[in-house]
Amino acid sequence: MRETTLLRTKIRKGDHVRVIAGKEKGKEGKVLHVLPDKGAIIIEKLNLLKKHTRPNQTNPKGGIIEREGKIALSNVMIVCANCNKARRIGSKTLADGKKMRVCKACGEVLDKRA
Repeated sequence: MRETTLLRTKIRKGDHVRVIAGKEKGKEGKVLHVLPDKGAIIIEKLNLLKKHTRPNQTNPKGGIIEREGKIALSNVMIVCANCNKARRIGSKTLADGKKMRVCKACGEVLDKRA
């Protein structure tokens, strides 16, 4: 029996990240999807793949479509809005009991307060 492991990730949908390894190294973008079961994320307009499609109702001509591919979580770092650099992140518990993500370098809170 195969056991699936969900990786706990500190990166969430909508975060601004920088790729630190691989062919897209140095590029930045917004996270579109987080795939914790695969240990990967999909970043807007990065790691573009070409997919050949047959004609169907949604795309009557068929052809080649470009779409974003997965990038391993270990190859990206979150960009702190305050430092404007790729930084490690930690967590801090506030007085009201909420847990927030913070930049390890400057201490800036990364989560948007509701």
